[in-house]
Amino acid sequence: MKGDEAAVFFLAFAVVLGLARLFSAAARRVGQPSVVGEIVAGILLGSTLLSDTWGPWGETVALDGVRPLLGALANVGLAMFMFVIGYEMDHSAFLGSGRTTLSVAAGSTLVPLAGGCLVALPFAAEHGPSGSAGFVLFTGVALSVTAFPVLARILADRRMNRTAVGRFTMAAAAVNDLAAWVLLAGVVACFGSADQWRVTLLPLYLLVLVSVVRPLMARLLRPRETEEGRPTSAIVVVTTGLMASCAATEWLGVHFVFGAFAFGAVMPRAGLDRLRVEVMERMEMAGTQVLLPVYFVVAGTGVNLAAFDGSSMGLLVAALVVAVSTKMSGAYLGARTSGLQRDDALTVSILMNTRGLAEVVILTVGLRMGLIDEEFYSVLIVVAVLTTAMTGPLLRLMRREGGTATTHGPETGAVLTPAPPA
Repeated sequence: MKGDEAAVFFLAFAVVLGLARLFSAAARRVGQPSVVGEIVAGILLGSTLLSDTWGPWGETVALDGVRPLLGALANVGLAMFMFVIGYEMDHSAFLGSGRTTLSVAAGSTLVPLAGGCLVALPFAAEHGPSGSAGFVLFTGVALSVTAFPVLARILADRRMNRTAVGRFTMAAAAVNDLAAWVLLAGVVACFGSADQWRVTLLPLYLLVLVSVVRPLMARLLRPRETEEGRPTSAIVVVTTGLMASCAATEWLGVHFVFGAFAFGAVMPRAGLDRLRVEVMERMEMAGTQVLLPVYFVVAGTGVNLAAFDGSSMGLLVAALVVAVSTKMSGAYLGARTSGLQRDDALTVSILMNTRGLAEVVILTVGLRMGLIDEEFYSVLIVVAVLTTAMTGPLLRLMRREGGTATTHGPETGAVLTPAPPA
C-alpha cells in the first residue's frame, strides 16, 4: 500500500470500528441486539463514507483497495467467531434432546425451508446467477436459520436463559443451526462455482479432523507444570490450526466458515478446563469484540437501499411475510405437538424467529458463491434485521398480555406445564 492508500485504510477502519461501537450501544439502549445496530451502521456507511461518490477524501484515493482489506480483517473475525460457536456448541443437545427440543427444531427448520423454496421460485430467473435450483434451495436454507448466538444474548438479557422455556429453546436453536449449516454446505457443494471434484474430499477432511487433528490438539494443548506462558502458546496453536482449517475448506470449495465451525466442534475438551477459559476469552475478545463488528458493518455496506424499486419492495414484503409466518408457525406447531401450553409455544415461536448473525453470514456466503445477486442479498439482509428487531417488542407484548410464569419466571427456572389432553 502506498502512503495515501494506507491512510485511507486506517481512517476507514477507525470509522467502521467507531460507528460499529456507537450503533451497537444505541441498539442495546433500545432493547435490540448489537448486530442490528452494526448492520444499520454498515447500510449508512455504504451510501456515505464508503461510497465511491462521496467521502472526505473525494477522488484522491480509490476505495476499491480499502474494501478488500476491511473484508479480510472482517473474515478473520468471522472465522474466530465461528470457531467459538463450534467449540461452545452443546453436544448433549444433539445426543440427548428431548421430544420438545426435537419437535421445535424440526418444525422451525422444515416449514420455513419449504416456504423459502416456494417463495423463491418466481424470482429465480431474475436473481439466481448460478441457476434456479441453487437459488431456490439457498433461499430456503437462508430463511430456515435461527441465530443461536443472538438468541442466547436475548435470553440472558431477559433473564430467561435458566427457565425451562429458555433452555429447550436454546437446544432447539442449536439443532436448527447445525441443520442449517449442513444444508448450506450441501447447497454450496452442489451449486457453488468451485471445482466439483474437490468437494468429494470433504468427508475425508472431516475424518482427518476427528481422527488426527483432535488427538494432536489434545497433546499440544495438554497443560505442563514446567511450561510458562501456556495460554499465549495455546492461542498460537489454536489460531494456526483454525486458519489452516479455513484454508482447507476454501480449497475444497466449501466456504471457510465451515472449516472454522468444524475445527471448533472437534476441539478436545477433557482435561483442558483452564485453557478453555483463558483461550476462549482471548479468542472471543479479539474476534467478536473487535473484528466481528467490522464484518457486520462491511456486510451492511453491501445493502443499497437507494436501488430499491417497486419490484424490490414487493420481493421484500413477500420474503418477510414468508420468513416470519413459516418460522413462527413451524416452531409453534412443533411446540404444541410436543405438549406445550399455548403461551409457552407462542414464546418459543417468537424466539425462534430471531435470525440476525446466522442469516447475515449465510447470505454473504451465498453472494460470494454466486447463488444470489446483490439485489436479493440486500432484500434478505433487511429481512434478517427486521426479524431480529421484532423479537424484543413481541416478547414485551407477550408480557403485557400476561405471559406464563415459565416465560418470565425466576432464574432458577420453572417447570413446564403440558397442555391438557384433548
